[in-house]
Amino acid sequence: MLDFAELLLFGAIAGLTIFLGLPMALLQSVSPRKKGFLNALSMGILVFLISDVLANAWAPTKLAVTSAYTGTGSPSDAALDLLALFGGLGLGLLGLASYEQRYIRRITLALKSFRPRLEGMTDDLNGPATRARETAQEQRSTTLFGSPYHLATMIAMSIGLHNLSEGLAIGQSYASGSIALAVVLIVGFGAHNATEGFGIAGPLTGILEKPRVSFLAKLGLIGGGPTFLGTIIGSLWVSELTYVLFLSLAAGALVYVTLLMYNAARRQSSNDLIMVGIFIGLLAGFLTDLIVSLGGA
Repeated sequence: MLDFAELLLFGAIAGLTIFLGLPMALLQSVSPRKKGFLNALSMGILVFLISDVLANAWAPTKLAVTSAYTGTGSPSDAALDLLALFGGLGLGLLGLASYEQRYIRRITLALKSFRPRLEGMTDDLNGPATRARETAQEQRSTTLFGSPYHLATMIAMSIGLHNLSEGLAIGQSYASGSIALAVVLIVGFGAHNATEGFGIAGPLTGILEKPRVSFLAKLGLIGGGPTFLGTIIGSLWVSELTYVLFLSLAAGALVYVTLLMYNAARRQSSNDLIMVGIFIGLLAGFLTDLIVSLGGA
């Protein structure tokens, strides 16, 4: 018999297995081609998560709408589920797009304030002005194409939303008395979250400035911590609407960051190698998900 304290402990472990994939970000001296492949591998995992998240959000919503149509369910519940699904999906997409635009605007303003100082510098070939222009150009490139740190943080936030819904599933299974199902979900999600760490680490692999361990720890907590939080909430409060909302939010956010990663990978590697990486990432996602399915969940 699983008591509440053990449930919380195992829920935390299921989320924190995401740390197993994060050390990949510490790899150095990675060629652009290999970095593109690793990004593609991360994308494959994210693409699987998108399909998995949308399937899990659509199933209860479709059931609610079908029940309302046949007269066996509440039309208001069906309408709320649809609103949560489509509203969360739109908010996940447009919310990150809005945040990204504000991020770009902030850096652009910083570059404008930096430009007057360039005009007063000596224009030697290897002088301060040249180096300053190179710095400004690098910053502008980062603005347009996305900082690896910024992208990794957005991926961690998106996965965190997804893992919050996983925690809700664990907690709600426990609250409904399905202890065996809760245990299976903990094991399955724990194995699955290990691959999500690779998804977060992908943009950071092989960059010139190696990420600090403290930064990776923060990403791990952002991505994996919500599993523990969701376990607590789900064990105390069962809500299908909340479950659908967080799943759809995660789906929208994952679509957005996956497109950003694809743009970055296309500049680093060939398209055929990217497709191979995505394929392997998809395989990793499906195979780890089988752990949950084979357990009867």
